[in-house]
Amino acid sequence: MTQVQDNAERQRYELQTPQGTAIAAYHDDGGKRVFTHTEVPEALEGQGVGSQLVQAALDDARQQGLQVVPECPFVADYIERHEEYQDLVPPEAWEGLGRS
Repeated sequence: MTQVQDNAERQRYELQTPQGTAIAAYHDDGGKRVFTHTEVPEALEGQGVGSQLVQAALDDARQQGLQVVPECPFVADYIERHEEYQDLVPPEAWEGLGRS
């Protein structure tokens, strides 16, 4: 299994696959990691690659002591489905995204 890497220079997590690179783009805002976009090669859609990528990215954010702002709908949906990550999102971030 390929490892997810944080490409800090490009501000994105990357998962290299034979079909291309899956990415979860972010920018940091103080103590918050704001996830803005997730992209998976079309040939791999629906195969769990995006979930693997986001899980690793969220685990890394937790390890660094960062809060998470899921502006990307895929990341927001992932967090909603996996309550073990919900504590990473400050309540005002959910409200700002129209979620509660």
